[in-house]
Amino acid sequence: MSHLGLKQGLVLFLLGLLGWALCGTIMFVGMALIDLQTTLIIHLIGAPIIFTLISLFYFTKLNYTSPLQTGIIFLSIIIFLDFFLVALVINRSFDMFLSPIGTWIPFLFIFLSTYRTGMLVGKRQGEPESTE
Repeated sequence: MSHLGLKQGLVLFLLGLLGWALCGTIMFVGMALIDLQTTLIIHLIGAPIIFTLISLFYFTKLNYTSPLQTGIIFLSIIIFLDFFLVALVINRSFDMFLSPIGTWIPFLFIFLSTYRTGMLVGKRQGEPESTE
């Protein structure tokens, strides 16, 4: 990974935070209006859509990091916020991490949608396909 400046790091963090907040909005609104299982399914579908759109913006306008690096960065932000804010502060429980559909599969889909979007944008812009 090339050295990120403070501004680039902050932009990446804010984009990850935006995606996390939008996913959290799905969960918050869904749990207020419908049952948990349906909310989790909507979140499972919505999370990769959200991160595909954020990644599309990022890779077409900014592109400071590779698809792999960006996927890891976004995923790390999500896991950090889910662990320290949602589990420890809001839920006061780690039960959310027992649910594959509630955490682990969305985590995987967020990473894959970010990575794949970066690969497709790079390919479209004529960059050689790379796994870094």
